[in-house]
Amino acid sequence: MSIFSKIMGFHEAGEGPNEANTEKYGVPARSIYTAVDIRDMHQKIEVKDEEGNLLYWTKSSIIAIKGKTDIFDAAGDLVAHLEKRPISLHEKHFITMADGQKFTLSNELFHVIKDVTNIEGLDWQIQGNVLGLNFMLFDQNGEPIAAIGQKMISIHDRYSIDLYQPRHEKVVVAIVISFQKMLAARRENSDT
Repeated sequence: MSIFSKIMGFHEAGEGPNEANTEKYGVPARSIYTAVDIRDMHQKIEVKDEEGNLLYWTKSSIIAIKGKTDIFDAAGDLVAHLEKRPISLHEKHFITMADGQKFTLSNELFHVIKDVTNIEGLDWQIQGNVLGLNFMLFDQNGEPIAAIGQKMISIHDRYSIDLYQPRHEKVVVAIVISFQKMLAARRENSDT
């Protein structure tokens, strides 16, 4: 087993999940993948399964002040609505699921290498390694919900999502897309 396969969380369809995660948490029930369509002025994100079938897609506002994004399933039905707070020390992102469930992503400050993002309203948490681009989503009992890996070099801002609790797939997709937007905004702010 290479050090690279233990550290990096991202994997392509058919490659199998991160070895360190499978050693610690077991084999995930399912893997799905996100990619940004860079040709789309709304920065559309598509979520596909292992076979490349479209599962979800996003439509975002062009004006990024509130960062509004809607997530739809393949049939075009609304799954979730995302918004970010324009000015916030904790990078707050608000998620409203189509069934009315609401929760907030709030990034904890002062973590240098390990990112910690709380999901208020679900009592879940994203913990991860910013350098390794490898994150875990845990439920309120500390059980893994999903492993999230970001491709290190990609113009399409790609993620693999290994689901350990597939019943939460839609919520996980909403969280990962919001988290993906949070990290992208952080990169843009650090470049300026």
